[in-house]
Amino acid sequence: MKAEPVADVQRGLIAILVGGCVLGCRPDDVPAQVVEPTHFEVTGVFQTNRLSESSGIAVSRVLPGVLWTHNDSGDDPWLYAVDSTGALLGTYAVAGARAVDWEDIALGGCPDSPQPCLYIADTGDNSGSRARVDIYVVAEPASLPAPGEDGEALPAHRLRLRYADGPQDVEAVAVTPSGALLLISKGRRGAIGVYRIQASDVLEDSVVVERIQELDIVPQRGFGHQVTGAAVSPDGTRAVVRTYIELAFYHLTEDELLIEGPKCLVAGRELQGEAVDFIDDSTLVLTSEAVLGRRGVISIVRCPIP
Repeated sequence: MKAEPVADVQRGLIAILVGGCVLGCRPDDVPAQVVEPTHFEVTGVFQTNRLSESSGIAVSRVLPGVLWTHNDSGDDPWLYAVDSTGALLGTYAVAGARAVDWEDIALGGCPDSPQPCLYIADTGDNSGSRARVDIYVVAEPASLPAPGEDGEALPAHRLRLRYADGPQDVEAVAVTPSGALLLISKGRRGAIGVYRIQASDVLEDSVVVERIQELDIVPQRGFGHQVTGAAVSPDGTRAVVRTYIELAFYHLTEDELLIEGPKCLVAGRELQGEAVDFIDDSTLVLTSEAVLGRRGVISIVRCPIP
């Protein structure tokens, strides 16, 4: 899809700001550390009015072509199955859940069975006032409902969590091969922190989580350097962390995320990019929120990954 002139201007402006090392930049923010995607394609727009703020995306591993998503806030606890064109394939309520501020969704192994589960992060906290937030764990549906019908409500386990260093606005969750959950703060109030929930704690009623690492991304709201999504590759060796304007790749270990190559610039290609997941080990899907009366988009991207 050919970029619109406004998008070209926006993309060029942000590229200048990143390349010019605005206030707060670190050495790894110089132009040599920013690359363009090798492929970027907008494959569709969300075709239902029920989806206005797609803030999380998870690629199904059992239902070919299915993407799981949800609204940011202002919706009931609904999961939506869509395809890469944005067509709605099915809807599911999450039984017993609340949707205070759902920010991301990830797919991984269930904590108590070999089947896949969806992990929904009700962890948004713009004002920094939520003493506790929630992760909902639901088994991924094995099939889609009949066209035009809602699927049966999905039973969920709710894990209540509290951050040891106080409330955090978290918009990114990912599941490691071991079943641990990684939560990454947005960067509204200081450095971008990584928190880990051990696999053995996922089925608890509540847990206190510690910050295990701070990422190299320097949070700058005005220039799009705030984290809005994350994912782990299917082979379990790599993580991607996205901001509004870029994708940062990391080698995944049990102890930390190790920076892996330059950041990949996606600025100006989406109006408000929010979510990311791996389709395969080198291809990613991105989604965005609806902005300025335009529907959110779904995009496929490949970046130069070492």
